[in-house]
Amino acid sequence: METRKKSGHTDANVILKWAEGQKIETVFERASRIKPCPIGKAGACCKSCHIGPCRLIGKGDENDIIGVCGASLPTVVARNFARTIASGTAAHSDHARDMALTLLAVAKGETKDFQITDIKKLYRVASILDIDFEGRPVNEVALDVANKFIEDFQRQTGEMNYIKRAPKKTQERWKKWGITPRNVDREIAETLHRTTMGVDHEPDNILLHGLRTALADGWGGCMISTDITDILFGTPTPIKTEASFGIFKEDEVNLVVHGHEPTLSEKIVDVVSEPEIIEYAKSKGAKGINLGGMCCTANEVLMRHGIPTAGGFTNQELGLLTGLVDAIIVDVQCIMPVLVDISKQFHTKIITTSEKGKMKGAIHIQYDEHKAKDVARQIVKLACDNFQNRTKKGSHVTAKYPMIGGFSHEYIEYMQGGKWRASFRPLNDAIIAGRIRGVVGLAGCDSPRVQSTGMHKYIATELIKNDVLVLSTGCGSASCGTAGYLTPEMALENAGPGLREVCEAIGIPPILHLGACVDNSRILTILSAMVDEGGLSDEIGGMPGVGIAPEWMSEKAIAIGCYFVASGVPVIFGGESPVKASPEVTKILTEIWIERFRGAFHFEEDPQKIVDIALNYIDNAREGLKLKKYEPGKFATERKLLDMAARREIEKGAGRAHVGL
Repeated sequence: METRKKSGHTDANVILKWAEGQKIETVFERASRIKPCPIGKAGACCKSCHIGPCRLIGKGDENDIIGVCGASLPTVVARNFARTIASGTAAHSDHARDMALTLLAVAKGETKDFQITDIKKLYRVASILDIDFEGRPVNEVALDVANKFIEDFQRQTGEMNYIKRAPKKTQERWKKWGITPRNVDREIAETLHRTTMGVDHEPDNILLHGLRTALADGWGGCMISTDITDILFGTPTPIKTEASFGIFKEDEVNLVVHGHEPTLSEKIVDVVSEPEIIEYAKSKGAKGINLGGMCCTANEVLMRHGIPTAGGFTNQELGLLTGLVDAIIVDVQCIMPVLVDISKQFHTKIITTSEKGKMKGAIHIQYDEHKAKDVARQIVKLACDNFQNRTKKGSHVTAKYPMIGGFSHEYIEYMQGGKWRASFRPLNDAIIAGRIRGVVGLAGCDSPRVQSTGMHKYIATELIKNDVLVLSTGCGSASCGTAGYLTPEMALENAGPGLREVCEAIGIPPILHLGACVDNSRILTILSAMVDEGGLSDEIGGMPGVGIAPEWMSEKAIAIGCYFVASGVPVIFGGESPVKASPEVTKILTEIWIERFRGAFHFEEDPQKIVDIALNYIDNAREGLKLKKYEPGKFATERKLLDMAARREIEKGAGRAHVGL
């Protein structure tokens, strides 16, 4: 594989070229050298017991291809897929459990370093949970909210609290097919039980429970985590920052927060601006302290504080190869253990902070929410001490790109009408009128198995050219950000005329950065709000919306894809299908699921075909809703789309009329 083809990110290729000259192996070389198992990647390897592993290969009827115990190929493929859902759900939802316990500790006054930051969001959540908040102390309300969320990890019967946030008709579909989740832990445990050797052998039944587990993630774990993070640290609003490897500074201590959990990184943000810590850095020869991010911990602090990001999953080694990173602080998920090996060739310290995620050879400093700032100061000082050990070795890339992040559900609602007229009506009207063709959630990881970040960039560009509004999260956002795609100017240069008009009127980019991978839940609440607003579908299914993860690699991505499918959103993932070995299972994911839930799960390697499938779903949804056929540059009505200034004039006029002026 040639260097120019390894990444769609120009700066990444510069570093990779330097690494080749130094004979430093990265994930890209390993991906080329280590070929995936053709049996396992198609879902046909069974490891459920020690009779095997059984490789289910052969010709003829797939139900006649069986393992030693007699489990058929479709059964094995379905079990493997369901276990992937369970693992992905466990990762996101264990994150959510920790957030709920942190909120509980704050409410009880057990930690002095955290407090309720967004009281309005707390009250909004309390209202959804039927918790009275009027006239009550804030921490008392927070205690009830925390306990209510913790129920979603314990309840044995009934349904999870946030199910009520879905449109009524969507909920009815879940009940009809028996996939309404009860609690996160029960659905995960039941998936593992069902897929244990000798239990559930009916592929459709296995996969139905897989969807139930995924819904516990989307309408449970992910949504809980997003809301608690907003309550504790603030609901994001648009903020300008920078992206790519040029965020690192040669004359300052460079710290990188990497992983997925926001609690410690929030305290590091606080600590690096403390005067005594800055003086400590200067005493080590640095001019100051520069904080940057990687992966979704980066997205958490970017969305709320404008901390710059060096990129997503495949950029983590490359950031270290700049030679400028004094310490990488990691928590959980998507962290390559090879960072420790590469760090030995540089001066960088790798610091693990979670008891759930340790690496041989790394420094471990255990995070404790009860003394979060003390832990943060210890870590920052260690990085400052290491500044003196920095050498000139490395690929010192200086390029960086401006970007806008911070688009929450609440802000998207606000930006369409201001404080008093906030709603999703303008977005619905723009879709009805044909100015916006549809909406795509562009998410997922970036992968070295393809031209990393290149798939995201290509698909994002093609979608906005076709007047599709893009909502991005996780490494999808990082891919767009490090390419300079997350700016309002992107709309002027690349968006179709209808989408460009909407973006100009509101003053937004055509690709909205919604946050970390757990924040895919924001897309669910946005779709639900669009349904409630009226004028389109009466359920999420049938909306002109699609989910795309072109470079997925994590089990979490499969869980996310499945909770979107079960909610009624067609989903397209890049690369070869992990259920390819079984036509029966493939049919369940596509034809059967779309009949039952109005969402289907597709896998496609060609990026242009991904775009074509997505646009076809959007256009079919428009036709099903009896909207006028989309025509590029031609809108269904000639109504003028009002900008914020015009809306204020209308409000003033309405006010004058009301008082008789």
